[in-house]
Amino acid sequence: MTRRDLPATVDIREVGPRDGLQLEAPLPLQDRLAILKALAKTGLRRIEATAFVSPKAVPAHSDAELLADELERWPHVEFSALVASVGGARRAVGCGVANLEYVISVSEGHSQANVRRRTADATADIAEIAQLVHQAGGQLEAILATSWDCPFDGRTPIERTVEVAQRAVALGADRICLADTIGTATPLRVTSLIHAVREAIPDTEIAVHFHNTRGSGLACSLAAVQAGVTQLDASVGGLGGCPFAPGASGNIATEELIYMLEESGVHTGVDLDTVLTAAALVERAVGHQLQSNLFRATVQT
Repeated sequence: MTRRDLPATVDIREVGPRDGLQLEAPLPLQDRLAILKALAKTGLRRIEATAFVSPKAVPAHSDAELLADELERWPHVEFSALVASVGGARRAVGCGVANLEYVISVSEGHSQANVRRRTADATADIAEIAQLVHQAGGQLEAILATSWDCPFDGRTPIERTVEVAQRAVALGADRICLADTIGTATPLRVTSLIHAVREAIPDTEIAVHFHNTRGSGLACSLAAVQAGVTQLDASVGGLGGCPFAPGASGNIATEELIYMLEESGVHTGVDLDTVLTAAALVERAVGHQLQSNLFRATVQT
């Protein structure tokens, strides 16, 4: 690898307030706002703030409307929210959150576990959700869960992920995010899928979302960046996981991704020390040790 293999800059979307907290016990609204305040100081341009999903399925985000009412405190940050249905999209747009991530499971097994619907039926809703989002002046990102592997169906064929990505874009998605939901991807598989998807939808931006279940998350991130991806998800402290995917552990840690990229000459625009300060706040809020090796090393020194 040489410096010429890497882009000059990348854009990191912080997903800790949404993905990172969805497996945690519900936090008081003031704690969640304190986390957002700390993250907004870091230089992060995009933050996924919450999810408009069933409070019974994901109690941690039962206060989505209340949280959304407070996001105007940080006008320099582009906030977004995850939805899993047309109803969730209506709730989000009604609260003034116009930039949405709509999650679709590429594999049928995970789709049934996650939303109890066939992939084709869930994908079809993109047309209505995209209309809602675009009328509100926002952008819609289709997150393709289990893009590489499914905890129920096994390895996801490349052509299956490509097919769902093509259909999502045809129905109105503005961006595609390839998600390694259970953290089983490896660098060569990452680049193979990115190249295949890019060939199928050359005019659509591709983002990536990696989990670190098997310790390969950062390696996969670097492979994606080398393949030309400049939009990456990460979670402060490495928090996160999917409640409907057995064995899925935390996301790649924001601070570790920043450290790796900046040390490789790739500018993120995010201040590492300020992210570590936010991670300490998050650890106190959730009441248990964070998974991030970099954070633990910093605390111990």
